[in-house]
Amino acid sequence: QVRLAESGGGSVQAGGSLRLSCAASGNTHSDYCMAWFRQGPGKEREGVASIYTAGGSLKVADFAKGRFTISYDNAAATLYLQMTTLKPTDTAMYYCAAGPAYYCYMTPSASQSWEHWGQGTQVTVSS
Repeated sequence: QVRLAESGGGSVQAGGSLRLSCAASGNTHSDYCMAWFRQGPGKEREGVASIYTAGGSLKVADFAKGRFTISYDNAAATLYLQMTTLKPTDTAMYYCAAGPAYYCYMTPSASQSWEHWGQGTQVTVSS
């Protein structure tokens, strides 16, 4: 069992930056595919980026390429999402998730059965 807790959300102006964190606890000794998702107002949940905790596989959605960076600190068992050049369209609740390692072979999708989810952290970008 893995428990996930996001933090770092907030309100920023367009063009600003934020770094989201997702602290994992419980069975962090196993290797997972970990991912960030987001769900904007009236929108479906969409994958942002994923990373394999043992290293070697990283996927980023097209809208995030060049602006968002996903990383994982094994020692701290913490997943990060560094977001730069934020746009109002990035406004959403951001969630982290953990799932089987083979999920990292593809861009993360909410249609996959991610085993563990955090509660989410709100990001609001104003113009």
